[in-house]
Amino acid sequence: MKSERLFQYLDDFLRVPDFPDYRTSLNGLQVEGPEEIGHLAVAVDASEETIGRAVQEGAQLLLVHHGLFWGGLRPVTGRRFRKLSGLIRGGVALYSVHLPLDAHPEVGNAAVLARALGMEPEAPFGSFEGEGIGWAGSLLLEREELLERLRDVLGGDVRLIAGGPRRLSRVGVVTGSGGSFIETAVEEGLDALVTGEGNHHTYVDARELGLNVYYGGHYATETWGVRALAEHLEERFGLPWSFIDAPSGL
Repeated sequence: MKSERLFQYLDDFLRVPDFPDYRTSLNGLQVEGPEEIGHLAVAVDASEETIGRAVQEGAQLLLVHHGLFWGGLRPVTGRRFRKLSGLIRGGVALYSVHLPLDAHPEVGNAAVLARALGMEPEAPFGSFEGEGIGWAGSLLLEREELLERLRDVLGGDVRLIAGGPRRLSRVGVVTGSGGSFIETAVEEGLDALVTGEGNHHTYVDARELGLNVYYGGHYATETWGVRALAEHLEERFGLPWSFIDAPSGL
């Protein structure tokens, strides 16, 4: 399909132009590519590995959650040059979408992970500049039951800080680095927060404030959005896609 049509659709569907994000996220098209997109590759990170594999797979577009420019304005040398030159020489465009993908009610990381856990997203949770980037909902489970369910869904180890009640009823999901939302979760009457990672002090915060916190890994909690978005695009436009799995273990 025409790349211009696809990028316009993504911008509108994900609210890229008006959704707040960190200045260096640079959501949207980051590197131009071919006019026609015949194969879409999706990944969590725009790393040398995922870019190289996208080229090998013959993709014309690599869609990622974490783009190229988190370090801000820097010379295009070393690994930055290798990434850009790999995309340009390989004929692969790069489209990045960060918080708009975390937050999206249909294909967002938090909403899709919540549904995989058996929880229907009911209300936005965890605000960034006035926009919710996670979701909260009802989930009637024992604390240990949710731990086992998360381990099964994420396919790896999950760390539980058991600071809240044994019986859960309201749970919030914020993928990635969501440990900073512990106080918000307590203020909103949640029993548990599911996220990827948090700072050391969040252990004490969770225990003292009375909240169960589940850390499933930044990467593991953020594979959901790019895959759900790719499935959506395949259904809408018949666009073939592949997921490039390059786990960090973090």
